[in-house]
Amino acid sequence: AFQRETEHSVSLSLAQLSGTIFRKEGLEAWPQIMQLLQHSTHSPHIPEREMGLLLLSVVVTSRPEAFQPHHRELLRLLNETLGEVGSPGLLFYSLRTLTTMAPYLGTDDVPLARILVPKLIVAMQTLISADEAKACEAVEALDELLESEVPIITSHLSEVLTFCLEVARNVALGDAIRVRILCCLSFLVKVKSKALLKNRLLPPLLHTLFPIMAAEPALGQLDPEDQDSEEEELESGLVGETPKHFAVQVVDMLALHLPPEKLCPLLMPVLEEALRSERPYQRKAGLLVLAVLSDGAGDHIRQRLLPPLLQIVCKGLEDPSQVVRNAALFALGQFSENLQPHISSYAGDVMPLLLAYLKSVPPGHTNHLAKACYALENFVENLGPKVQPYLPELMECMLQPLRNPSSPRAKELAVSALGAIATAAQASLLPYFPTIMDHLREFLLTGREDLQPVQIQSLETLGVLARAVGEPMRPLAEECCQLGLGLCDQVDDPDLRRCTYSLFAALSGLMGEGLAPHLPQITTLMLLSLRSTEGIVPQYDGSNSFLLFDDESDGEEEEELMDKDEEEEDDSEISGYSVENAFFDEKEDTCAALGEISVNTSVAFLPYMESVFEEVFKLLECPHLNVRKAAHEALGQFCCALHKACQSCPSEPNTAALQVALARVVPSYMQAVSSERERQVVMAVLEALTGVLRGCGPLALQPPGRLAELCGMLKAVLQRKTACQDPEEEEEE
Repeated sequence: AFQRETEHSVSLSLAQLSGTIFRKEGLEAWPQIMQLLQHSTHSPHIPEREMGLLLLSVVVTSRPEAFQPHHRELLRLLNETLGEVGSPGLLFYSLRTLTTMAPYLGTDDVPLARILVPKLIVAMQTLISADEAKACEAVEALDELLESEVPIITSHLSEVLTFCLEVARNVALGDAIRVRILCCLSFLVKVKSKALLKNRLLPPLLHTLFPIMAAEPALGQLDPEDQDSEEEELESGLVGETPKHFAVQVVDMLALHLPPEKLCPLLMPVLEEALRSERPYQRKAGLLVLAVLSDGAGDHIRQRLLPPLLQIVCKGLEDPSQVVRNAALFALGQFSENLQPHISSYAGDVMPLLLAYLKSVPPGHTNHLAKACYALENFVENLGPKVQPYLPELMECMLQPLRNPSSPRAKELAVSALGAIATAAQASLLPYFPTIMDHLREFLLTGREDLQPVQIQSLETLGVLARAVGEPMRPLAEECCQLGLGLCDQVDDPDLRRCTYSLFAALSGLMGEGLAPHLPQITTLMLLSLRSTEGIVPQYDGSNSFLLFDDESDGEEEEELMDKDEEEEDDSEISGYSVENAFFDEKEDTCAALGEISVNTSVAFLPYMESVFEEVFKLLECPHLNVRKAAHEALGQFCCALHKACQSCPSEPNTAALQVALARVVPSYMQAVSSERERQVVMAVLEALTGVLRGCGPLALQPPGRLAELCGMLKAVLQRKTACQDPEEEEEE
């Protein structure tokens, strides 16, 4: 039926059905599938070969490990089909097949796989000319080859980089393909940073990125983050999915993965030229680069460059151009996050500027107000006692929109800023505490839909207040707990649940085992959040189709299929690189809250420990790095909570539960340090392990031999031999 079929949509359905059957049956039970693939993929007729490659891409995706014995044969086939530049359909399905095969390629496959790389580049160029949307998807083949555990791309790194830079700088192309290629560049920087340095490929990369970052929008328009509207916006300073924003992310990745002493000498001359430019968008680009540099090159800036760079940012706050002032606020917020504690000593220079800026924002300009509040919050919350001289003026600024008529967004920003001020002021906030609580109570009890973001923010600020103010909050703890539980019942919103869980965690520090009556309801809610699959986008399942070259007459149904595919893929192919997902954030904060509650409520938490432990342990496999990080941290806290319970309530079941937990958590930490690719996760694991060793003592070193294993793991870290330290790249060189 597949060979006789001429309707593309029917062929696609037959291929999908074959993939489903093959997933269950395998090659041994269905040898005819190999005969069909052999015949169709080598057919002299292009349409039949296209159908053969479509079928191949689907069945390989359905069960890739079954094709490992046939890798050489498949790579030789792809070497032929990737040369068919006159047939974009063949190229597309060939690249889909390669995408699925790449993670399974072994050392023996390297010579044949390397030969494919130049052809892959030509195939990508052809697809971009034919259909940018499908080219976006096909770029995944390059991602997978870059991530492969065997060295395939390194010998062609210069050609791959040249191709990526040509696409990224080509303003005649659509934003989607340029963004997708810039995502690929970010990944290339992450996994091949040493090779980029060794092959002197940084200068062309930087000289391509700066014009993209400094691109001016169309006449009479602004970048998304510089527009002002009542709609909710991101304060990150980088919104929208434009090449400009993803080019900045490539610089961020460079700062994270290259030694600053290698990067800064190449970057600073280009940066200084941009900051001195008379064109506002050049100055904006320079400030955005400074902002992301503070993340990856934070130590270098703190020790050598902080005064002059902070002076540049402060000067930017007074720039005649609003777009430059916006970028300066973002940079100051990033400096405040990443350059602690050193930057707080410049409060005398920064705070008057920020307060003056805040007061100068015209009423109704919520986007500008949000940027000012972002910078102010990040700077203020780390000031500690240094905030006191500014407290009266700060509180007047923040209480004013709560007392008087103002937009819901202005109220939300003020409530958020109150949390940052409380974190710094601690007990100094007490004179304002009753007034703040009156406003928060009003927002928490409101039924107005337009005030729901203010309600959610009030929950978060209430949790911050509980930590900052301490004892004076205790009489209100029960009321706050009831408020949070009531809101979770009434409102189905991941952000509201997330903030409520953080509130419960903060209250557990005040209430201790007094939280016990609410733990059944609290843990039930949190388990539902951990188990929820909302917001998780399905990965590619082999069903995509290349429809561009079908007859227009039979296209409506097929176009719907393609549109549906593309809708499903938007998040995973493009958005997944940049957009934080509220449901993942919910899982992350659920883990953090459960860890804290378990330690603070001690014995009262024991009835819920097993079910919570199991659900959190499953999240070690989550694709979202912040969730994995939070899960590792929570598991460490569970161990410490069990140890604490053993001391206050010694019993054989409690001791056994602790031993079982340690026997799973400590090996999972060693595994993560060895094989986890994300540095932030590994750093969190090492900190969590330190907490477990301190909290649980010698029990954490059981059984015999555990100490030697831990020492071996730490030695590997010090010798830069773990997965997140790019040891394969050093071996290739």
